[in-house]
Amino acid sequence: MSFLKKFNNLGKNALITGACGLLGKKHALALLETGANVVLTDIDLNLLTKTKNYLESKNLKGKVTSHLMDVSQEVSIINVLDSLKKDNIRIDILINNAAINPKQSSLKDNIRTTRLENFSLDRWSNELAVGLTGSYLCSKIFGSAMASDGHGGVILNIASDLSVIAPDQKLYRQEHLPEELQAVKPVTYSVIKAGLIGLTRYLATYWEGRGVRANALSPGGVFNDQGEEFVQRLTSLIPLGRMANGDEYSAAVQFLCSDASAYLNGQNIVMDGGRSVW
Repeated sequence: MSFLKKFNNLGKNALITGACGLLGKKHALALLETGANVVLTDIDLNLLTKTKNYLESKNLKGKVTSHLMDVSQEVSIINVLDSLKKDNIRIDILINNAAINPKQSSLKDNIRTTRLENFSLDRWSNELAVGLTGSYLCSKIFGSAMASDGHGGVILNIASDLSVIAPDQKLYRQEHLPEELQAVKPVTYSVIKAGLIGLTRYLATYWEGRGVRANALSPGGVFNDQGEEFVQRLTSLIPLGRMANGDEYSAAVQFLCSDASAYLNGQNIVMDGGRSVW
């Protein structure tokens, strides 16, 4: 028997939230390569169209469709589920990837708004609504559908190495600035990513015996033309001595979303070049 056949997702349907982001497109490519049909969801119609066209240009096995969906709004998710049902599309794989990319350096009226003492409740609520509540809502709606018909499915939550370690705020320091103006990684990022691991474990056991598996993937930093000083500081914390390339998580996504990982459930796979080991 060829174990590579277990990676085959031919005929399965995968829905990806935040599909137009840096990693969302990579996840889509990875699943298309295994034969899955991919449903792209995001809040920007123009980006959805561009992403869909880009993926279709690759001429991979699976079919690409797209839907506008706001993961923070339950009715928006239900509308997509209903639309898919009308087209006889059953979601077999859900990748909770949507998130608001937090900015470390936001200054307003000479106040560093990302610092904990200045962090607004509105911003806290907005970022959790997308990154954590959105994953809960999509899991609730699509996961329940997976469990209800006896065929099960896979839920993959995209977390971060900061789900298991604290951010090193020294990465963002600028020597000429006073402490109260130093940039920091916002509190929401750590809370969301750690929360996704708790959600993963809950989901992994909730539909016991009904064939729904839930796991998390925790990537490390992906190189995306960041400043040289930041890259040097971060790579000094990584045993492999570099940041990840964008496509280095694709094989892990293929594994976690296919029968190749059929006995893996409730786990957090940390792929950070070894950073969290030190």
